[in-house]
Amino acid sequence: MADDSTTTIRATFETREAADLAVEHLVQQHGISRPDIFIQSATDRNTTGSRPSGGDASHESGSREDAALQGEIEVSADIASDQIAAVQRSFGDAGAIRVSGR
Repeated sequence: MADDSTTTIRATFETREAADLAVEHLVQQHGISRPDIFIQSATDRNTTGSRPSGGDASHESGSREDAALQGEIEVSADIASDQIAAVQRSFGDAGAIRVSGR
């Protein structure tokens, strides 16, 4: 008999770019539906991450000053219990600095 229970897994990222990459991995590699994936600040502050990346970084003058770099970003997903190990690896591949399950 298959285990069809679900669990919530969370990962913390330093950049929005890494968080977005993790979401794409969840959708494309693991078939997780977007309504089962959540992105939010890991703190109570509005943030785009704790360090610049992508559009937050300027090649001419360094980092932009208008980006809210005030904390890390959390990606969480409701997944089948048998996907935990694969999703943890995907989060790590995308640059997660912490991964936890509930």
